[in-house]
Amino acid sequence: MQNTAETGPDAPLDVTPLLDDPYAACAALREAGPVHRITGTDGSPAWLVTRYDDVRRALADPRLSLDKRHATPGGYRGFALPPALDANLLNMDPPDHTRVRRLVVKAFTPGRVEKLRGPVRRTADELLDAMAAAGRADLITDYAGPLPITVICDLLGIPEADRRDFLAWSDALITPDPGRPHLMKEAIGAMLEFYTGLIAAKRAQPGDDLLSDLIAVRDEPAADAGERAEGGDRLTEDELTSLAFLILFAGYENTVHLIGNSVLTLLDHPERLDRLRRNPAELPAAVEEFLRFDGPSPLSIRRFPTEDLEIGGVRVPAGDSVLLSIASANRDPGRFPDPDVPDPGRNTSGHLAMGHGIHHCLGASLARLEAVTALDALLGRFPDLRLDVPRGALRHRRSLRSRGLISLPVTWKSANEQAFEA
Repeated sequence: MQNTAETGPDAPLDVTPLLDDPYAACAALREAGPVHRITGTDGSPAWLVTRYDDVRRALADPRLSLDKRHATPGGYRGFALPPALDANLLNMDPPDHTRVRRLVVKAFTPGRVEKLRGPVRRTADELLDAMAAAGRADLITDYAGPLPITVICDLLGIPEADRRDFLAWSDALITPDPGRPHLMKEAIGAMLEFYTGLIAAKRAQPGDDLLSDLIAVRDEPAADAGERAEGGDRLTEDELTSLAFLILFAGYENTVHLIGNSVLTLLDHPERLDRLRRNPAELPAAVEEFLRFDGPSPLSIRRFPTEDLEIGGVRVPAGDSVLLSIASANRDPGRFPDPDVPDPGRNTSGHLAMGHGIHHCLGASLARLEAVTALDALLGRFPDLRLDVPRGALRHRRSLRSRGLISLPVTWKSANEQAFEA
């Protein structure tokens, strides 16, 4: 691949290689140069940053704004949501980002997340119980997907009857069908209607859940006129709806892909799988390596320079879209030796799968707990777990914003088979 950032007049790079074989494409781009001009999947131009040191610095650079109002007019044509779903942390800079994050971060402290370990394990065991007799399953549909959606919906207080619809809407947003663009629009409209109705129901009848707590924060009167004028620790109605959307959507999408990618990595490296089965105490460290090796988010959320600046020696004009390649940074041999080999024993400190700086993933501790618990339960229950299709038959979602399997068919010896052999 040619470094168009340095050659100027050349056309921006096509992103197809990043969709077809992302890690090979990232390696070629890193070798060619630190920053590249590309054309995104939406047809708009962007700068792609590929090397670890540059990505890490950029993630914490306050001159790179998440607020789309800093984008050059007409230059950014990305993911579009209605205002009631768009006023979320992924589009905010301080001080609004600081205010809104402060209101929800208490729900994701390590202490509060640790209290969820028992419920997460019970959910994992129930899902495995339902799978066990068949001797085979699609691990995405039957396990990696239902586990995080159950955990997040329980946290927010979302009724069980509404969860299947959410999965369909999420799929329409994560991997939109180019031939049927109306499906994405319909999913966004359905989500907005769902969240609006859910918040109204929680207002009328609060529960013991995070969404009811956030509604109480939104509706509580300001202490005085001065606090009201400055905003204080309050949420607007759009911010409340957007927070509920973000917590549910991100909590599901990232964790399902983390679990699925981790299991595939272990199936591809049976010696690692056997070691972890014998030594489950090593799972937390292994999950950090799985995050580095094949994490759920290939790119950070797009950013917009508030002024002309240099990244990796390349001048990037104010207002242009900047994409920071987490996938490329985490496989940079200048930071992680032999990066294309998963090694649960390596020092993974500094990996960027959960971000860096003030926009570090809010639910990182919960995602880690869910992944460790899911793997521990799965490997303990099915010691002979293996793929049920040829490795080449597996397909990943064609997306720059998420890295995950469409399906993961697996098999194991059922209880009946084990009894027959005995």
